[in-house]
Amino acid sequence: MSQFHLVAPSGYCINQDAARLGVQRLEASGHRVANQTIIPRRLQRFAGTEQQRVADINDLATLEGKNQIILAVRGGYGASRLLDAIDWDGLARRQQQDPLLICGHSDFTVIQLGLLALHNVITFSGPMLAGNFGAPELNAFTEEHFWRALQNPTFSVEWQGDGPACETQGQLWGGNLAMLVSLIGTPWLPKVDNGILVLEDINEHPFRVERMLLQLKHAGILDRQRAVVLGSFSGATPNDYDAGYTLETMIDYLRTRVDIPVISGLAFGHEQQTVTLPLGAQATLSHSQAGTRLTLSGHPVLKA
Repeated sequence: MSQFHLVAPSGYCINQDAARLGVQRLEASGHRVANQTIIPRRLQRFAGTEQQRVADINDLATLEGKNQIILAVRGGYGASRLLDAIDWDGLARRQQQDPLLICGHSDFTVIQLGLLALHNVITFSGPMLAGNFGAPELNAFTEEHFWRALQNPTFSVEWQGDGPACETQGQLWGGNLAMLVSLIGTPWLPKVDNGILVLEDINEHPFRVERMLLQLKHAGILDRQRAVVLGSFSGATPNDYDAGYTLETMIDYLRTRVDIPVISGLAFGHEQQTVTLPLGAQATLSHSQAGTRLTLSGHPVLKA
């Protein structure tokens, strides 16, 4: 049994039924779910006032108890408003005592990258309460990979990827592409050299995905990595105007612009089927015709 503690630093949870179902599922599995009163909170499109939402994050610095899983209710937009008011030092001190297992994705990525940039705090890019645990049917793959990441100090994810054969290692980082790009030029973007950059996004046309990837290229960020791993890009549907320009042809073009392997096809992102990845952990990436394996270690885990 674990203790889940909810946070809502971003958008209002428009699907309240899904959030309630997520809580019911977790409780039915024997887990405690704290801070449920934030679920219906709303101001305009946000999950409450700036003060309420930043308090969700800053209060974690004094949260007591072991094996605390911090779970974002949903993404949306709003976390970027909070970055200069977050108690980054307090959160880092809390992690040194007994690490919180902080999990979310999408808009939550900016907070995760800020923790990594300022204090090398490892968090988990993975499922959230409403969209995943509260889905009409809880995806067994997603649930299994969530606990795999949080329970095992070393674990692997495997898939049939696409890209050049490679064997490399480095610090894993990344998350949502749009949110990562929004941090370029700010203190909250990690300065990772020789890393493995994993990226995903939703509702971005292939040319917008390309434009953001090229921004990372032109900023020198891609060339400093050992490899790029691409997850899901949900809703990246081309139209008649594209005349054959697709996400796949865009990725092929990207591979002509960078000298590092770009491996695609990982079930990671805004789909119901997603892995959970510790951002900031040490990673080994192996890809060949036989398949792809990403092995992670050095992240915090639940204690017996």
